[in-house]
Amino acid sequence: MATVAQDAPGAADGGGSSSVSSSVVSAPPAALEAVAAEWMLEFACSCLCRHFAEQSGAEFWRWRDVAQALISGLSQIPPHQKKTVYLCQLLIRIAQGKSLGLQFENDQRISPLESALSFWTLLEREEIKLEKLHEEIRRLIQIQIVAVHMENRYFKEAAEVLERLFTDSESDKPLRVKLATVIKTKDPYVPLLQSFSYSLLISKIKSYIELFMKENETNFLIQEATKHVVSKGLGATASLNRPVEVNENGKSHLETKQRLGKEKQYITSQSSGVIKKPIARRRSGQKPKESRVLQSLNSMQNVGQNEVSLAYSRKRQKWTPKEDLELKSGVREFGVGNWAKILAHGNFNNRTSVMLKDRWRTLSKIKQS
Repeated sequence: MATVAQDAPGAADGGGSSSVSSSVVSAPPAALEAVAAEWMLEFACSCLCRHFAEQSGAEFWRWRDVAQALISGLSQIPPHQKKTVYLCQLLIRIAQGKSLGLQFENDQRISPLESALSFWTLLEREEIKLEKLHEEIRRLIQIQIVAVHMENRYFKEAAEVLERLFTDSESDKPLRVKLATVIKTKDPYVPLLQSFSYSLLISKIKSYIELFMKENETNFLIQEATKHVVSKGLGATASLNRPVEVNENGKSHLETKQRLGKEKQYITSQSSGVIKKPIARRRSGQKPKESRVLQSLNSMQNVGQNEVSLAYSRKRQKWTPKEDLELKSGVREFGVGNWAKILAHGNFNNRTSVMLKDRWRTLSKIKQS
């Protein structure tokens, strides 16, 4: 049993020490741990939200690890902490939404964003007062699930995921038809996908985070930490030690990569100029059931264990004459430097925009010699 000593009045100033007795309050260790874990999870979620909103790469990943560890320790989710758990899992997946090589679910077809959509659905069930924002974020996630597949030239998978995302209801039909048409064009730069961009999705998630943070200002650890910082005058020191920020699409600075060396092979660059495509791809098959997500929630020890799959390796391969012609044609059409667009429109064999740039430099040298 854990014990907590409480000094009686007068003990603090040294008066009446011989006649003052201390009362001891006992509490089961398991109960103490449960309460402390709840406080820590709420605090970790708050930090995760703040660093997501500020795009502070290193700190976001640090608090992600803390939150995942706390969530994995839960035998079941307390009803009052469902929103906290769901939001943590949502942010982790949104932050890595363009990394198709990452796997959060047992079903290999499920991309990080599709997994994020499942947690957003669970969040929607926990509150009804933000109906408009809920709908906007849901639609943005759905559109970006398709867009990310198209950016990586997975057009077949984009069509398959469209079947999983939408029902046959009349409310879903307009967007479903539009996205089906977009997939047929095989053009990831159409106005629809540009208007409902990933950056807009991030912006809307930030709006939701702001509302969530206001509701959780009463968190015990936040209040106590705030009192301590104010009393010790630590605010100025903390501002001098702000972490290096990252851009809106999640590309980390060198400091982040060095600190998280073991993760860098899994985290794909999110910048628009670099689109990495893994060699292996998900198998086509039957539609995944919603029970997959619910099963993972019923067994919270497994949440986060499949967060990062083995990294897909890309072996060095020679450029074919056909690929060289595709590259030259793309440069004529879109101009030097538009490698991502050339990649999206060309027929290349497992290349990235960086590879296109390097190959063009090589071809230019050959031409000059």
